[in-house]
Amino acid sequence: MTANILDATGITKRFDGFAALTSVDFALLKGERVGLIGPNGSGKSTFVNCITGILAPDEGSITFDANDITKTPAWLRARRGLARTYQIPRPFRGMTIQENIEVPLRFAVGHKSARVISEAAQVILDEVGLGEKADLSPKGLTQVELRKLELGRALAARPKVLIADEVMAGLSESEVDEILALLNRLNAEGISILLIEHIMRAVMLFSQRIVVIVAGCKIADGLPDDVMQQEEVERAYLGE
Repeated sequence: MTANILDATGITKRFDGFAALTSVDFALLKGERVGLIGPNGSGKSTFVNCITGILAPDEGSITFDANDITKTPAWLRARRGLARTYQIPRPFRGMTIQENIEVPLRFAVGHKSARVISEAAQVILDEVGLGEKADLSPKGLTQVELRKLELGRALAARPKVLIADEVMAGLSESEVDEILALLNRLNAEGISILLIEHIMRAVMLFSQRIVVIVAGCKIADGLPDDVMQQEEVERAYLGE
C-alpha cells in the first residue's frame, strides 16, 4: 500500500471567534494528484496556510513525510520538501528570471556554490519552459509565463509535495492546458500535488481525487465523478 506523504488531522483555525476551519482531516498519498475545491471564502487558503506554516492551527496536527510538523516554521517545512505557489505571482522584478530561481535555491535548499546554483536554476527553467528567457526580466513575461516562473520557484525547493494555488487563474484554455501538462510531468517525476483551483475542467482532468471544503468544513472526499454528483457539493459549489 502506498504511504501518505502528508496527513492533517482535526485542523481547526479561528479568527476572533470566527471558525475559518473546523476539524478538517486531509491525507495525500505519495505520488497522488488531489484537487481541493470550494467557494470563495470557504477556508481553502486558510487550510493551505496552516499546512505550509504561515498560520498555526488552533487545534489538530500535521504530519509530513512521517514527521510531525505542526509547530515547524514555514521555512523549515519548505526546506524539507513542502512547497507552494501563490495565487498572485510576485517575482523579483529587479532580477533576471534565472536569478528569481536562484534565490530559493540558495536559501531554501542551502546551495552555496555559484556554479551549482546557476546550473540547477537552468535545469528548472528548462523544465518549466523558460530556459531561453533566463537572462531576461520577468517584467516582460506573459501571464502563463509568470505562472511557470512561480512553479519554477516552488520547484527550486526540490519538493516532495507541491501545493499549486490557483496557478491557472486568468489563463486561456490553451494556456490552462500548458500548465496541466507541466503539472502532470512534475507528478510523473514523483512529486505529490495538491491543486487548489476554480477551473473545474482543469480540476477534473488533473485530479485522481477531489476534496471539497465549504464554510470551513470538509463535505466531500473521493473520486472526481462521485464527488461532483453529490447533492451537497452541487448545492454548495455549483448552485441549485
